[in-house]
Amino acid sequence: MRTLALTPGGIGDQILLFPTFDDLKRYYPEAEIDVIVEPRSKGAYRVSGSVNQVIAFDYKDRNGLADFSNLLGIIREREYDVAIALGRRWSIGILLWMSGIPVRMGYAANAQNWLFTNTVPMNTQQYAASMYHDLLKGLGINSVCPELTLRVPKADLEWAQIEQQRLGATESGYIIIHGSCELVAHSQGIDQIYPVKKWQQIIEEIQQKQPNLPIVLVQAPEDDPEWSAAMIQSIPDLKLTTPGDIGKLAAIIASANLMLCTDSTPMHIAVAVGTYTIALFGPTEANKLLPASNHCIGLQSSTGWIADIEPEEVLKKIWGT
Repeated sequence: MRTLALTPGGIGDQILLFPTFDDLKRYYPEAEIDVIVEPRSKGAYRVSGSVNQVIAFDYKDRNGLADFSNLLGIIREREYDVAIALGRRWSIGILLWMSGIPVRMGYAANAQNWLFTNTVPMNTQQYAASMYHDLLKGLGINSVCPELTLRVPKADLEWAQIEQQRLGATESGYIIIHGSCELVAHSQGIDQIYPVKKWQQIIEEIQQKQPNLPIVLVQAPEDDPEWSAAMIQSIPDLKLTTPGDIGKLAAIIASANLMLCTDSTPMHIAVAVGTYTIALFGPTEANKLLPASNHCIGLQSSTGWIADIEPEEVLKKIWGT
């Protein structure tokens, strides 16, 4: 069964789709799954164990008729059996309808329903990975959404071992912190930045109670570097790691004792690799971006502003008090 998934969104959105693709492969082991993603998100599939091929297409660009015609040609050439549309744009629905793919699945959207052969309700009041997994109901798959997992390449695991030696964190373990936001989110004015002074208060108490436990700041490939620079300037004892791709990022997070972060791609990676995670949320809802798990805690701002979360709240979760 040749399957095509049209999945706009950032790297975090792609990672949240992994359980859907993994479960599809569980029911159809011989399935070949291709995805069409925004160019900025291609790197996510370095750590996917279920996707065969990644095709780049900028959904947000001002695509003309020629752009859609080229994409339609690529889709028709590959003769897919099943298509999954994550978004609800008219243009995507029409593209799939014109493609001739026999089974076209998407979320029910009233006027657009005729463009699909199988539609499912869009339940936004649940963990996002489960919402995406609901699309498989279009194939009669009614299983519970599996846990989020990654497949990290061996070379990236080896890089992480060398990096831990450089950081002086091979014996003691380490706490990893991520508080920056992707440049795209920053340009859109999305509130994901927790103030440096409040991070400083949290880090100082950790260092007082656990002086031999290294604290590592991670700068992901898509991050705004200004935040990392401000943190290093304010807290000189911090160690900095800059993984060059999503595989190395996953590998360095996987070996950490604890992840402290804001709503971000590294948060989803930490969940997927099983690192104990405490995540801070402003306007976005924690229960929609974190699974119900003993390994992750979402601290939700009562005001909708992430800066209003007090360091004492974070420290209580760290120490379990």
